[in-house]
Amino acid sequence: MNVYYYLANYHKMEMMYKMSMYLFAQKYFNNFIHHNFDMNDEKILHKVKHTYQVVNNAKYICEKLNLDELNTDIAMVIALLHDIGRFTQAKEMQTFREDITSFDHATLGVKLLFEKNEIRNFVSSSEYDEIIKKAIRNHSKYIFDENGLSDMEILHCKIIRDADKIDSFRAKTVDDIYTMANIYAEDIENSLITDKVYNDFMNEKTIVSKDRKTGIDIWISYIAFLFGLNFKCSYQLIKEKDYIDKLFDRFEYKLDAKKMKELKKKALNYLDQKIRF
Repeated sequence: MNVYYYLANYHKMEMMYKMSMYLFAQKYFNNFIHHNFDMNDEKILHKVKHTYQVVNNAKYICEKLNLDELNTDIAMVIALLHDIGRFTQAKEMQTFREDITSFDHATLGVKLLFEKNEIRNFVSSSEYDEIIKKAIRNHSKYIFDENGLSDMEILHCKIIRDADKIDSFRAKTVDDIYTMANIYAEDIENSLITDKVYNDFMNEKTIVSKDRKTGIDIWISYIAFLFGLNFKCSYQLIKEKDYIDKLFDRFEYKLDAKKMKELKKKALNYLDQKIRF
């Protein structure tokens, strides 16, 4: 299954969504990636799939929150554009590991869209530029600062953060781990969890990139996205898709199996608690 399948498939959104702002952006997005990136590059393919899955997740969250058509439209545009900086990262650096490259894809995306005014090719009106800009800038931050943001800006920051993390779970259950993280299965299976990462996970904290020292630390940090979600419906979707079991069970942990069982139990209990209340 290749990138052309995904691009063709999502043209059907015209009939499904009938949202002019999103459709306008989507048409240019497809042209943009076709003309600027190698469609045979696995990392580019991964990003295309991820982008459109995040669009779907954003729409799902909006529906569950009973948001109006305008907010749903804005959320889908943000989802479409949230990782636009990743395409350049993949093309120029052949990695998505920002802790190694000191490459902030969210900042690059904002520069591309707003400093170079590329945004006008995607969205004709400037009315919602601040919402789009702030959501993209904050979507991958460890914690985003709500100070100075309007209620609508906070809402859209939370939607894209959840939509993005949900698809990270999906991708990491099925996609090639080296394509996503520049590590191999052996790096995960044959390494030890550092105390800082273990303790942060057990204390229900997301993992700071600089604290990841081993392959298994990196893997655990992805699962710890669970602790950074905002909406009950996001937890419900993760439960429905059985992502936590799938992520923990994907690899054979040869050096730290006992600790991984403890972390899995913590994650499942946390997920059930979030759904219950």
